[in-house]
Amino acid sequence: MDKIEYKRVAYVHNGQQVYEWEQSLEDVNCYIAPPGGVRARDFDIDISARHLRVGIKGNPPFIDEDFSELVNSNDSFWTLEDGTLHLSLVKGSRGVTWAALLKGHSAFDPLTQQEVAKSLMLERFQAENPGFDFSGASFNGEVPDPKSFMGGMRYK
Repeated sequence: MDKIEYKRVAYVHNGQQVYEWEQSLEDVNCYIAPPGGVRARDFDIDISARHLRVGIKGNPPFIDEDFSELVNSNDSFWTLEDGTLHLSLVKGSRGVTWAALLKGHSAFDPLTQQEVAKSLMLERFQAENPGFDFSGASFNGEVPDPKSFMGGMRYK
């Protein structure tokens, strides 16, 4: 069974990449390249249900914005892996397709939106039909909403 590919999208502000992010049915992952020499204990990070604050202790926050959708903050966490800050966020509502990570940040273009929706639909099909391989499946026309398609999500 092939792995379903998720579309990682970069958020760029004033010509500089701020972060990259991707999503699955249940999770959103955000990747930030911190300045060199910064250690995990140097970060000041707060993940709440509606808001994200990321900074380095003693400095103003680098990111201090509301999420575009709700997050389950109790199950969300962050790590510093191979020099990359990784925020692992659990969606507050499974299956919802996020158009942007944070409010006010650019939403997907229509083509990217369709690619993301396709990945989420394939993940949903895979979860609802274990043993079948949907990695090569395609859709004719617009991809349906993974959250509400055919009566909604049927699995936990």
